Amino acid sequence: MTHRRAVYLMLLVTLLWSTAGVVTRHLEAARGFELTFWRSGFNAIALVIGLRWLCGPALWAQLRAAPRLVWLSGLCWAVMFTAFMVALSLTSVANVLVTMALGPLLTALLSRLVLKKRLPTRTWWAIALASAGIAWMFGHELGQGAEVGASATGQGVLGMLVAMGVPFAAAINWCVLQHVGHGSKASDALEDMPLAVLLGALISTLAMLPLAWPMQASPHDLTLLAGLGIFQLAIPCLLVVKLSRVLTGPELALLGQLELVLGVLWAWLWAGESPTAATLLGGAMVLLALLANELLAGRQALDANASLQQANESNPTHFRREA
Repeated sequence: MTHRRAVYLMLLVTLLWSTAGVVTRHLEAARGFELTFWRSGFNAIALVIGLRWLCGPALWAQLRAAPRLVWLSGLCWAVMFTAFMVALSLTSVANVLVTMALGPLLTALLSRLVLKKRLPTRTWWAIALASAGIAWMFGHELGQGAEVGASATGQGVLGMLVAMGVPFAAAINWCVLQHVGHGSKASDALEDMPLAVLLGALISTLAMLPLAWPMQASPHDLTLLAGLGIFQLAIPCLLVVKLSRVLTGPELALLGQLELVLGVLWAWLWAGESPTAATLLGGAMVLLALLANELLAGRQALDANASLQQANESNPTHFRREA
């Protein structure tokens, strides 16, 4: 897979991810922990069917014999699945997505500290610009909350604190996927990583089951939550595992920030959650950072190929000897 195709597929992933907020605003009765239970449950069912079809009867044996990194990634997926939906039940879509946008910075720092990966200057600048946009929106939300009083903002602040679990877990997960995807036995190791998504869905479902009672979801709610479990979780999360062969952890996290822009847009258009001017400005900064990073990456790749071709043409004997 080429880098460009991987970027396009990651944009599709963020498009699918961005539908969660607006869909939850159209539920009739399901709230809180029940949202997470049903979404993770339908995700687990879809993954069991899909992976059972791909792996055959060996699926459960592979699950039991999964290495520790698969379980670590599965725990990260479980935290991401759970914290995101619980946070959406406590505060606005914009608040949740703004908080989640800390992911690229945390991923880059972990990648540098743990994996010793050197990041190109363009990626650091993109992270800085995106982080500035997030800080602008975050500060505006807190300032707006201070104006209406602590009692009215307590739930929103709690929602943002819960949402903090998503970027922390995502940063660890992207680094795990990057470590596995770029290791000496990447092909063999990545075959086990789809199991991590299934483990995350199962852990999240079982953890939420005791907290979800009494069940209140209507057939309408179950239909929407089933759609989220399959199309907003199962399919894009499996795609991310595949894309980790090509894209680095910081790239995955940075491209994933399009979910912020799209999620706020869908909530504005179809759920009546109008974004503030600060949200629009911050989202524009994030989008600019994404576009600049990818355009510079493409230009650097073209320059490198041109330089290599020029060197080969100027010294064909050396090129044949090296070949």
